[in-house]
Amino acid sequence: MAKNVNDITVSIRPTDEEDVPLIMEFIKAIADFEDLGDSVLASEEDIRKSLFGPKPFAEAAIAEVNKEPAGFVTYFHNFSSFVGKPGLYVEDIYVHSEYRKQGVGRLLMAYCARIAKERGCGRMDWSVLNWNPARKFYENLGAEAHEEWIVYRLGEKEFLELAKK
Repeated sequence: MAKNVNDITVSIRPTDEEDVPLIMEFIKAIADFEDLGDSVLASEEDIRKSLFGPKPFAEAAIAEVNKEPAGFVTYFHNFSSFVGKPGLYVEDIYVHSEYRKQGVGRLLMAYCARIAKERGCGRMDWSVLNWNPARKFYENLGAEAHEEWIVYRLGEKEFLELAKK
């Protein structure tokens, strides 16, 4: 899919296994943006297995501006028992700073929305850091912050300990 936006050509394409190094570059870029660079534990092999192995757990797409990598999105399916349908969870969305405010992020989110529609999803979800200026972008898409929900997480060490019980 290619669109002309603001005198640039933006195309969004699903990734393939050859994109693993590029996906890792984007993962490191978003981690650096969020001041979480030391938190990236994934290797290229981890990404290869998780996105392109026998049982893929997630998918990714790349945004290109004039054929140059400009951004990416990773997503996977979750399930809402309240809605009774799968949902599409956007794990990461990132656009390099020089391509922001040019419609690239909107096209990445629209790409995900089309996938959610095609797959019969009942909603799309994602999390964003409270200081991230992209919150305004998401609100302009029509998204609502659900501030009454608090995200909890068990890290690998913690869930391995729990699994022993």
